[in-house]
Amino acid sequence: MKEVILQKGRERSVLRRHPWIFSGAIAKADESAAPGETVCVKNAKGETLGCGAWSPVSQIRVRMLAFGPGPAFSTADLLAERLGAALSRRTIRPSGAVRLVNAENDGLPGVVVDAYAGHLVCQLTSAWSEARKARLAAALLAKVPSAQGVSVRNDLDARRKEGLPVEPRFETVAGTEPPERIEIEENGLRYLVDVRKGHKTGFYLDQREARRTVGELAAGRSVLNCFCYTGGFGHAAAKGGAAHVVQVDVSADALALGARIAALNGLSDREEFVEADVFAYLRTCRDAGRTFDLIVLDPPKFAETKAQALKAARGYKDINLLAMKLLSPHGILATFSCSGAMTPEFFDTILREAATDARRDFQIVARTRQAPDHPVALNFPEGLYLKGVILRAFS
Repeated sequence: MKEVILQKGRERSVLRRHPWIFSGAIAKADESAAPGETVCVKNAKGETLGCGAWSPVSQIRVRMLAFGPGPAFSTADLLAERLGAALSRRTIRPSGAVRLVNAENDGLPGVVVDAYAGHLVCQLTSAWSEARKARLAAALLAKVPSAQGVSVRNDLDARRKEGLPVEPRFETVAGTEPPERIEIEENGLRYLVDVRKGHKTGFYLDQREARRTVGELAAGRSVLNCFCYTGGFGHAAAKGGAAHVVQVDVSADALALGARIAALNGLSDREEFVEADVFAYLRTCRDAGRTFDLIVLDPPKFAETKAQALKAARGYKDINLLAMKLLSPHGILATFSCSGAMTPEFFDTILREAATDARRDFQIVARTRQAPDHPVALNFPEGLYLKGVILRAFS
């Protein structure tokens, strides 16, 4: 097995069982190792720390597969064992949608697999997972009884950083191709999912529990759903008895699909779809003196890295400040951040500053995070990326 030697003192994260080793921590490596090849990781004294998958292009140069000086193992056996373990922790419903594999958090570096009513969609963002694509697809078809086909989304910036191809953007690698729109059921609602061009693998499965919470809070309220995509939070609110829901997004295609979903569920009479820049729309509502009883803010990722977090904070504060000013007395704000670089503590600080500037008092009534099928490994804090806070105005 080829070797990677770390700089003196740079083994601490490996000893804490963190799965990533960055390029700056490496003193010497056998450059003949192929992308995705298993390498032995040693400290500056030559002591074995474990083994991992080599990635010569990525800043994450090694993704750890096993820790300690244990015996050699077969990566094929490791893939089968960890995939089986991940699947055993999930409940797969024929008409439902679920995350089957959550990358490093399930011990499978760079492997995300979502199931939509029997159609499995993967995102492979490591050289290790890319090299095992065919084997992974075959294993999924064999281990998931309801699986009809396995497809891969290649249209990810993370793949470019890993030196992996981004074309074709979508490919079915085993079984049958999915239909243009897949119908799934969640919390009593029917959704249509575009797995070829939609966000993530087609749907925000990580917000399942938060959508249910919003639905439970919506009865009789006027609702504004910002950055709505295909309207998930708004549909949940309408089903929960909201008086009226305004769905706002910049994408006409997403809104068109959202309108189809509203019609599918018999909610069209209480939902309104607005194509607009959310920041501009919030300011327009503020200037017009318009208010809402419940506002949902679920923006895209503002910060990719810790270095970008401070700049992103200004964007988060701006939209939350505007939303706080638009809330009616005793109104509810459901606000989220999916930026992994934004810590929960920093997000709370931003919300406190926004509330101060809005000159309003709020209480936290709930916190949310990604759904349980998106587990977070204790040794991988980066896995906790989604933060949600439900605020209620005192007056």
